Amino acid sequence: MAVHPSPVPPIRIDFSAEDRRWITERIDEVLANGQLTLGKYGEQFEAEFARASGARHAIATSSGTSSLEIILRVLDVVGRDVLVPADTFMATATAVLAAGGRPVLMDSDPRTMSTTREEILRKLTPNTAGVMIVHIAGIVTDAMPDIAALCQARGLWLVEDAAHAHASRLAGRHAGTFGIAGSFSFYPTKVMTSAEGGMIVTDDDHLASEARIPRDQGKASFHQNLHVRIGSNWRMSEPHAIIGLRHHTHLDEMVAARRHWAARYDAALLGTDHGVCPIAPPAACHANYYKYPVMLPDGVDRQALKHWLRAEHGVICAGEVYEKPLHQHPALEHLATPDLAQAEYLCARHLCLPMFASMTEDDVARVLAALADARGRGLLG
Repeated sequence: MAVHPSPVPPIRIDFSAEDRRWITERIDEVLANGQLTLGKYGEQFEAEFARASGARHAIATSSGTSSLEIILRVLDVVGRDVLVPADTFMATATAVLAAGGRPVLMDSDPRTMSTTREEILRKLTPNTAGVMIVHIAGIVTDAMPDIAALCQARGLWLVEDAAHAHASRLAGRHAGTFGIAGSFSFYPTKVMTSAEGGMIVTDDDHLASEARIPRDQGKASFHQNLHVRIGSNWRMSEPHAIIGLRHHTHLDEMVAARRHWAARYDAALLGTDHGVCPIAPPAACHANYYKYPVMLPDGVDRQALKHWLRAEHGVICAGEVYEKPLHQHPALEHLATPDLAQAEYLCARHLCLPMFASMTEDDVARVLAALADARGRGLLG
């Protein structure tokens, strides 16, 4: 096993000393005044996120999962089918189940790891209430305008699971704003974080108003202990809002840095015989590069390759998006249908290279050198 001074991690979340001081001062403030939830910092975070996303409303929640369930509860999916990509995180489907709906899995588009208008048409039934699109790895598919138009023409709502897609855009339009609502996650692995938390964005006044009710136990208002809906504790605390508000101020520069490092990968890997094939965003997509996925040749043992890259080069590739499609998880195997081959292939054959804003030229060079060595040793076909 080779010895390396320090590994290249798969991700890294950075807060500067100035960020930490700013956050600490404001957490001390709310600890002193006792306003620990649904306070001014949560409202500021909502306002800033809405402004940056080009949405009329933003509603902060306890997680990306809760934001999805809130949207689906407001849309009343009880007893209805909801089209969900097979290649996504469990929460996309379990939010449908928790809200009383039935997930129906769609196959993937190998170009974008999303889905297509044609696949939606193939899965529609009279019981379909709406469609959920997931922007895997921060890539907004160029099919979004056609998908949105189809949903509108068929009387279906469109919801975007934009957990990966902070600041990603297609032809200038932000992820999360193509349908009736979008959902974001601020889990620590994401491009920006609030430690834990989520956000709903929408231009729909009614949905925005209704979404604020279930997040606070279904109460008519924060100051009135009258429960008018079934809800839960889906609030974002003030300490989490403070962290998110500060990290959000760096979102544009963090995305710019990720795009810079992605361009370095592109220059070395696109159109060359390095044994891996990057999944390139569509030309009109301004991707945030939450992940940098590449396809592996058939026959490559992904786990063995990852172990070798780490042991021999200190390059850590962890956390595929996703290792298995939804129907291959025991908890959701009842959703399986025999027509999800592209999702199964994409999940099984891709690898995510290290990607984070504070990468260095040395980090990128080490990753590329490791791939070249793997290719030279026959580990990449």
